[in-house]
Amino acid sequence: MKVHPRCTYCLLSRVHMEAELSTDDTGLIHETVMGGIEVLNRIYTPGMPAAALSTPMHRRAYEILKDNDPYIEKKELSTIVAEKFLPAIRSHVFDGNGDDIATFKRAVLAAVIGNYFDYGVMGLEVPIDIFEETFREHFKRGLDIDDTDRMLDKLSNVVYLADNCGEILIDTLVFEMIKKMGGKITLVVRGAPILNDVTMEEILQSGIEAKVDRVLTTGSNAIGICFDEAPSELKEALENASLIISKGMANYETLSEENYRPIAYLLKVKCDPVGEDIGALKGCSVARLLE
Repeated sequence: MKVHPRCTYCLLSRVHMEAELSTDDTGLIHETVMGGIEVLNRIYTPGMPAAALSTPMHRRAYEILKDNDPYIEKKELSTIVAEKFLPAIRSHVFDGNGDDIATFKRAVLAAVIGNYFDYGVMGLEVPIDIFEETFREHFKRGLDIDDTDRMLDKLSNVVYLADNCGEILIDTLVFEMIKKMGGKITLVVRGAPILNDVTMEEILQSGIEAKVDRVLTTGSNAIGICFDEAPSELKEALENASLIISKGMANYETLSEENYRPIAYLLKVKCDPVGEDIGALKGCSVARLLE
């Protein structure tokens, strides 16, 4: 995905947010925002890949703040909320039609809805206090773009690119169905903290590694995947996958610049630029397969 003019001020708003998460020192917050502006002025070029702008802006903010994980409390909150409501979410997925195909489709829907609960997207309020009510509403509505039927014969060797903390617990319902249907799963998480994305540390803390066949990392704290920094093991896994499942907008922004196929994008459209690029309105629940 190419950068959109609206990405510029959204990125600056997120830099401002993570500065406030990290410190109450007004001077340091100003310095962090100015650092983001400096990077924006220096490298922003119309038509550049979106992540080629967002990654250096966030890295500069973390450098100025001297904080490698300003979202740590938000990540912990996301996990607590997901743990609290996971039994109810699980009941939505598994207490309906017992057919594996129908259950897989419901698990994918639940995982997409989980992607809605994000922090730092400008104009998006995360409805933690009404999580269950919001989840039920979106679950009843279903997927706006639904290619799950076309994924069913491609589940033998899945590479699953994770996104945020908290929602990764909901993703485990998809893992469970893939395993039940005979597939293997390589889970991919960030190589180091960036935003509220899940890393190996959170995977090991929650025991999720036991639910998949192996866990790899992206090799760095880049937004999505920076292929110049990605380990060869990850590239090999992507090349050999029967299906790549790419979760969330950051992974979409980077993987949509590559030619890996088949790839299924699971996400909630939380901003207009991503919606325009993937062909869905803001707020839509998307499970789109490209072959």
